[in-house]
Amino acid sequence: MNIELSPEATDYGKEALRALEAAGGDELVRRVEGDPALRQDIVAPVLAELGAWDLDPRGDADELEAAAALCRSVGYWAVPYPVAERLSRPADLDVDGLVVVADSDPKAPIANLDLRWAAVALDGQRSRAIARPPSTPPRMSAFAAQLDLQSIDDDGLGDLALALTLPCWTLLGMLDRAMDLTRSHVLLREQFGAPLARLQGVQFQLTEAEVERSGLDVLAKYTLWSVQAGNAEALDDALALRLAAVEAAQVVFRIAHQLHGAGGFCDETTVSWISRYSIPLRRIPWGPSGTLDALTCTVGRRGLTGLFSPTAEAALL
Repeated sequence: MNIELSPEATDYGKEALRALEAAGGDELVRRVEGDPALRQDIVAPVLAELGAWDLDPRGDADELEAAAALCRSVGYWAVPYPVAERLSRPADLDVDGLVVVADSDPKAPIANLDLRWAAVALDGQRSRAIARPPSTPPRMSAFAAQLDLQSIDDDGLGDLALALTLPCWTLLGMLDRAMDLTRSHVLLREQFGAPLARLQGVQFQLTEAEVERSGLDVLAKYTLWSVQAGNAEALDDALALRLAAVEAAQVVFRIAHQLHGAGGFCDETTVSWISRYSIPLRRIPWGPSGTLDALTCTVGRRGLTGLFSPTAEAALL
């Protein structure tokens, strides 16, 4: 078992980082929030030039890894576009993307986009999803919209693992950026004549945040392998990844805000934008408690399989 991304996927992710930076980087989210039409007019063409919509993460293992790397790069710049959701689109439905929804009050961050969407619930029920006109501005909603659902079928269980995994890679990219911004801040900001990074308490906090981020990194790669391999327990792994992702995000953003001080909540600070646009990923379709409930109901008493299952051990040989 090799849970590292292929060199090709890694290079693709780096190229995506550079392309998104050239397209505006941090300014993308600010511009799109001010004019939601730019979400489709500016962001989507940049992703198309990268070949994002030509990727086939369901049919090719290398392209699945490339899709994950792209989602991570999109998260790094907090690009306000549902890349993971579009890459998760089912092969057997004539739609542009797929979102996972809760049983009640379904929502997804797909406002202000003229695209065809499908939704899948945890029981495998698939529906056509139509986003209602947003009732709040993007600053308050981060483009999350309530959905009207029209039932299609109940064949969506096979769609869930991928549709849950790729958004976690986007959130991982956001945590990468939050850590980079926080490290730079504590190295530059001085207190009592020395950088904040010299303070032992600050070092402890950074270590705690990095442990959460790096642990999520490894788990995301393991889950991607599980999806690639078509493991029967891939959905369990995807739900466990989502739970780890939302819990890690709580720790990383709490520490990032604390170490930035009051400025960490101001628009002048990039970490504030990253944190705000991470909220739909952390709360939709479920927050921490809802994700834990979904995982518990799915796994039941058998528990998570992990690395020491017969399938995983065979892959190691």
